[in-house]
Amino acid sequence: MNFTTERLTVRPFLKQDIEDVYTIYKDELTCKYLLHEHWTSENKEMEFEKKLENSTLSKNNALSLAVVTSSSKTIGDLSIWYTSMKDTVEVGYCFSKDENGKGYATEAMNGLANQLFADFQLHRIQATLDARNTASKKVCERIGMRQEAYFVQDYWSKNEWTDSIVFGMLLSDLK
Repeated sequence: MNFTTERLTVRPFLKQDIEDVYTIYKDELTCKYLLHEHWTSENKEMEFEKKLENSTLSKNNALSLAVVTSSSKTIGDLSIWYTSMKDTVEVGYCFSKDENGKGYATEAMNGLANQLFADFQLHRIQATLDARNTASKKVCERIGMRQEAYFVQDYWSKNEWTDSIVFGMLLSDLK
């Protein structure tokens, strides 16, 4: 899957993206609400290889996409995988802290939602967030997703119980 937005190109990861992606994921604060710890110089190649392997979305394989600026800098990561529910995918996203506040996450996620509904004839797109992640919550809301559930201390992550929020959207919710 490849697509462009007004300011961004979204495409599968390439080997040359490793240092930009490492810059995103080596930051502990960026990874605070993610399911994994921050990357280290020791595990960056192994972690990045997973992104390279996830180059096609199928029922058995997740898709990882690079979000790239016009200057060819990789500033974000979009992940998509099918859930067990018919014609439903879940999405995840992470962006460089250096690009916060510029609207890139909203732009990329809006483009992704449009592309997914067009290319895969999906019924539903959903996202599950750590409830403390207010920036991610705002992205979901901006692209037309609605909050559908709030779970209290339902997930054990990084040595603590955390609350989760589930957002969802149908084709008719696209903005």
